[in-house]
Amino acid sequence: MIELDPAAFRCSRLAAELADEWVEYVEVTQITAGPAAAYQRAITRFCTRVDAELEHRGAAESLGLADPRTVRLLTKWERGLAGTYPAGSTWPAYLATSLRALLVRRDDHPERPMDPALARTARGPLLVAWGEKAEHDEFSRKDKQTLVRASWTAVNELERRLAEGWRLAEKGRHPGTGSWLHLPDLLWGLAHGEVTPTDMRLNLPSASDWPDDLRKRVMRPDGRITVHTAKQKLVRHLLAHLYPTTLDLHAFRVLLMDATGHTSEEVTGFGAKDVEFFPKGVRLTLVKRRAGRVRHRAFRDGAITQQPVEEASAAHEITDRPRREASVIVRRLLDVTAKVREQLPEVDDTLFVRAAMLPNEILLFDRWNFASPTSSFAAWLEIRDITVSGTPHIARLRKSTKVEKAIVARGRLSVAADDHLEETFAGHYAQGTTLRVISGEVITAAQDHWFRQAVEGPTVIAAEAKDAADRVGLQALGLQPDEAEGIIGGQLDMGLSHCRDPRQSPFSPPGELCAVAPLRCLECRNAWILPSNLPQLLLFKEHLERLKQRLPPIAFSVQWGQSWTNLLAVLADRLPEELDLARRHIEEGREGLHLPLNAHTEFEQ
Repeated sequence: MIELDPAAFRCSRLAAELADEWVEYVEVTQITAGPAAAYQRAITRFCTRVDAELEHRGAAESLGLADPRTVRLLTKWERGLAGTYPAGSTWPAYLATSLRALLVRRDDHPERPMDPALARTARGPLLVAWGEKAEHDEFSRKDKQTLVRASWTAVNELERRLAEGWRLAEKGRHPGTGSWLHLPDLLWGLAHGEVTPTDMRLNLPSASDWPDDLRKRVMRPDGRITVHTAKQKLVRHLLAHLYPTTLDLHAFRVLLMDATGHTSEEVTGFGAKDVEFFPKGVRLTLVKRRAGRVRHRAFRDGAITQQPVEEASAAHEITDRPRREASVIVRRLLDVTAKVREQLPEVDDTLFVRAAMLPNEILLFDRWNFASPTSSFAAWLEIRDITVSGTPHIARLRKSTKVEKAIVARGRLSVAADDHLEETFAGHYAQGTTLRVISGEVITAAQDHWFRQAVEGPTVIAAEAKDAADRVGLQALGLQPDEAEGIIGGQLDMGLSHCRDPRQSPFSPPGELCAVAPLRCLECRNAWILPSNLPQLLLFKEHLERLKQRLPPIAFSVQWGQSWTNLLAVLADRLPEELDLARRHIEEGREGLHLPLNAHTEFEQ
């Protein structure tokens, strides 16, 4: 954890109380180094401002969170934050919110002294406005393919490098009995913990006396060797042949984000205990602390990998195309980090662990820390000679995956926003360039859908077309002989219309009987309306008129608007004599409305 020394401030008591809250908060929430550093930064800036305000040392030393003066200092600090950052920066509000979170946490513990006015202010509205944060655009398809291919290349190189390092280490022995200039002996000493970086610095001669196989490992691209840093470079080089480094793990993060579609926090936050392999895939437990969500997700393999993973990883290196098999990536990550995890039995919540040598020559096995500028995602891109358009930020890869999902879902947020709220998707992912480009296509498709809904409907046989109301006439209009036979014989009579094929309904899965007949027959292209259907159509019109009086206009339009429009169009084409004859049939009791029971009861309360 980043250190915070309260004694560095004159208001040491105030700094110590805030630091205690910060340490406890980090331990409980287990937030990563980046957010944790933001809290430390807020405490540092606030205490620095308090020191400047209270120039008298005694007044500053006696100040604490229970002191009534603190609330005035807090409000003054918050109001002045915006002036210390560029216009539009989100940092002022972020720091103010971070400090307030610690104050609220302290107020939640009654046994911890705190000024009531300070507590009310901490829970009140923020005194600094949030800046504008520009949304990251997604990686282009070309850039994403480049990242995935480069990541597989990096993974293949890492596995070859580690295999070579441990193969050489098995041939070595302790440099004290062997040689400090023999590469296998140096690797053996580091691999077995018998030799420290300090031992190497003390026992290795000057780089000018090294053999060629050691010199070439610290040689610069121009062929020169920097003597005063050669020993450190050699140790780091040897460690990289035994364990994965911080930069090596970027490739696995890229591949896992691409294969799973989940965030960087989730794909780097599961350990060996959260992995369950099954014959054709893997099940992962993914934790998203910011949203407070734990997900158990299964990722099935495609048809590419049909051979055992051990044979696949040894005999086939993936360099020609992107490969999205999460189980393959996780297995290879488990393999390359196995030696590091043996040194870190207490770390079981992540597979992203690495080895590093600190500046003080201490060999460190620890969690992955990509916050350092020399180990960032941008640094990895530079080392791999990858150029991407826009900001080199890993969050853009997540956005690319979400955009692809939205494209497959044809813009339906309910499908694309499968792991967060639809509002979150609309605010953070729906603004990508790709989605803006396809938005016209989505709108056109929607318009075309509703246009077809409006113009598609039943086929109407007029009364004067007497020759069309027999088998031969119906066949001439495009019906098959069995369809015409069923209509004439009454076997396909749905009440409001006849149906050419009830098992090919646009409202039900193919092969199943239509589930909405006869209520949606007036909206169906399979419907054929004959003169004999006119009484039922008039009765259905009365039914819809009653619903129109009982339902709100919007609800009626959504549920029955198309049927009502098509019905009026059908009746408008009928002759007055036909309508009078149909009404007489109804009045004489020879016709009754044949609708399912739910059509009469669905709106009863």
